[in-house]
Amino acid sequence: MIRAALALGLSLVSAAALAEPVACRDQDQGTNRYAVCEIDMGKADLRLFLSDETGAPYWHFDRLDRALRAQGLHLILGMNGGMYHSDRRPVGLYVENGVETQRLMRGAGPGNFGLVPNGVFCIEDGAARVIETEALAAAPRDCRFATQSGPMLVIDGELHPRFLPDSTSRYVRNGVGTSADGKTVFFAISRNPVTFHEFGRFFRDDLGLDQALYLDGNISRLFAPQLGRDDPGFRMGPILGVVAPAGD
Repeated sequence: MIRAALALGLSLVSAAALAEPVACRDQDQGTNRYAVCEIDMGKADLRLFLSDETGAPYWHFDRLDRALRAQGLHLILGMNGGMYHSDRRPVGLYVENGVETQRLMRGAGPGNFGLVPNGVFCIEDGAARVIETEALAAAPRDCRFATQSGPMLVIDGELHPRFLPDSTSRYVRNGVGTSADGKTVFFAISRNPVTFHEFGRFFRDDLGLDQALYLDGNISRLFAPQLGRDDPGFRMGPILGVVAPAGD
């Protein structure tokens, strides 16, 4: 009952907040603080970006925005979009404009990416979903854009089984979650170092989501003009971005 009431309350808030394609806010979880941006997939143009037409990685939000403005667009929201190798190649599945340039990686492996179950953020026409890797392998979807990362934060309403309530591993972390109908996407980044367990609970209990995916820790960055944020930092690989016509 409490979970249902929370979900209903959030849906009412979301409906009011999302008169625009993107609505961002700061939100607390006890002593932890987060920046959260909700994306209405019926109104927003959400994409993945990696490299320009010459093959050079964008690396930073400002370089991506300059490239978009040359096309009559601009960036209204951005976040680092998954793990990558030293040359900025995505570690796992990567699809951009319907073209797959990196295959789905299955099975356990080193690092956070290989802490299975991991998952994929799949952007379709008018919807987006976080899908556990083996579930996607069993039932492939037509993703216009897709990025694979790990670990999953929330799987079917349950926290990742390896998350420890008493963990001492704390980082600034960012991730993505999706509503049950795929119509709303939530970007979240912690404003202070948090554990995996705390971050997963934030998506499940505070945002009311049943599916959420970790994107990174050391490279967590957010571009959100609504919050006055244009985070500096290390060069990024894949970038998740909401774009709009340059006059908007």
